[in-house]
Amino acid sequence: METIKWAIDPSHSEIQFKVKHLMITTVTGSFKEFKSEVETKGEDFSTARISFEANTASIFTNAEQRDAHLRSADFFDSEKFPVLTFNGTGLEKIDDENYKLSGDLTIRGVTKTAVLDVEVGGVGKDPWGNTKAGFSISGKINRKDWGLNWNAALEAGGVLVSDDVRIFCEVQYAKQA
Repeated sequence: METIKWAIDPSHSEIQFKVKHLMITTVTGSFKEFKSEVETKGEDFSTARISFEANTASIFTNAEQRDAHLRSADFFDSEKFPVLTFNGTGLEKIDDENYKLSGDLTIRGVTKTAVLDVEVGGVGKDPWGNTKAGFSISGKINRKDWGLNWNAALEAGGVLVSDDVRIFCEVQYAKQA
């Protein structure tokens, strides 16, 4: 069976995360610069080998001061660690549309296993005859596992930023010729 390469279509993909702020609201952020490739045997995504990387300096939360802080050594340390990566190590089929994706997530030079839920949106052709595949990806990690430890205690108790980071991705891949 032939190996097929798929490349992420950044104009039809979003890489987002959500973190509790002041323990009462949720802040959404995204990475504006990223790339990803998938290799499959035929069009069978249960065989997928997945790689992803995001430019940590491209972080965007709609607040320039907060974005600068996230790029600093307190968080991503973008000068020293310009990319975060995810390399899939296993894909477990739950049913025809759902998978558990395990992989090595590397942030700030620290690599740990992350497990994400993947929902298959489907495979289809666009109006120009290109084959596309769509997926929704979600999961949760503890940022401290990757050395993202900065926080501030609140006067009334609790902390400024939660440890849990929820990941939400809507991605579309294009079959490569």
